[in-house]
Amino acid sequence: MNTGIAAAFLVILTACPAIAQVSPVYDSRPKINVNGEAIVYVKPDKIVVSLGIETWDQEIMAAKQKNNDILSKAKAATRGLGVPDKEIQTDHLSIQPRYKDEYRKEDFLGYFVRNSLVVTLTETNKVEGLITEVLQAGVNYIHGIDFETTQFKKYREQARELALKAAKEKAEKMALVLGQSVGAPIQISESYGGAYYSSVSGWGYSRGIATTQNAVQDLRGESGEFSDTVALGKISVRANVAVVFELK
Repeated sequence: MNTGIAAAFLVILTACPAIAQVSPVYDSRPKINVNGEAIVYVKPDKIVVSLGIETWDQEIMAAKQKNNDILSKAKAATRGLGVPDKEIQTDHLSIQPRYKDEYRKEDFLGYFVRNSLVVTLTETNKVEGLITEVLQAGVNYIHGIDFETTQFKKYREQARELALKAAKEKAEKMALVLGQSVGAPIQISESYGGAYYSSVSGWGYSRGIATTQNAVQDLRGESGEFSDTVALGKISVRANVAVVFELK
C-alpha cells in the first residue's frame, strides 16, 4: 500500500470517534418540575360474578352427576334473569379423591368435584337476584363480585386531563410564591395509574378504597346501593403525570 494513502487512512480512522462524540446541548432555562395526580370515580356498568360448586360422593360418577345437576340448575336460573348464554361461562373443573389421612391415603372420604361458573351482568340491578337464585340452585361459594366499566378509555382520558390541570395549578402556585410565573411546558411524561376495581369476595365482603392528593372528579350515579346485601362499588380510574415548565 502506498505510504501516503496509508497515512491518510489512519488519520481518518483516528478522527472518526471525535466526530461521533457530540456534546449534549445544555438547557439553561430556569425550570420547575411538578407532578399531577387525579382519580375519576365511576359507576360500574358491568359486574362479573364468580361462583363455585362443590359436590362429593364415594362414587366418582355420582359426585360428578351431582355437580352437573347443580350447574344445570344454576345456568337455567341465570338464563331466567335474561342473561344471554355468552355471558355464562364455566371456568374450572377439578376432581380430587380425599382421605382423612392424606399422607397415608387411609380412610377414603370420597371424590370431590369442583366447578366454577362466571356470570357477566350488564344490568347491575340483577346481581342480588342472581345471587339468590344460584344459591337456591345449590351453588356453594361466591368466589368474587367484581365491578367494572366498559368505558375505561374515556374515563382514563378524563383523569389524565385533570392530572395535567392539577400539575399546572401546582406549578403556578409555587412560582407565585417565588415572585415568578410559569411559561410553556418543556417536557411531559405519564406513569401508569390504572384502575382500582371495587369488589367483594368470599363470604366476608370488602370494598376497595382509593385516595388522591391533587384532584378528584366524582361521576357517581344517583344510586350507590341496590340492595341491603351487596353495595354497588365505585371504580377508581387514576392518572399520574410529571411536567417540566419553563420558569419566568
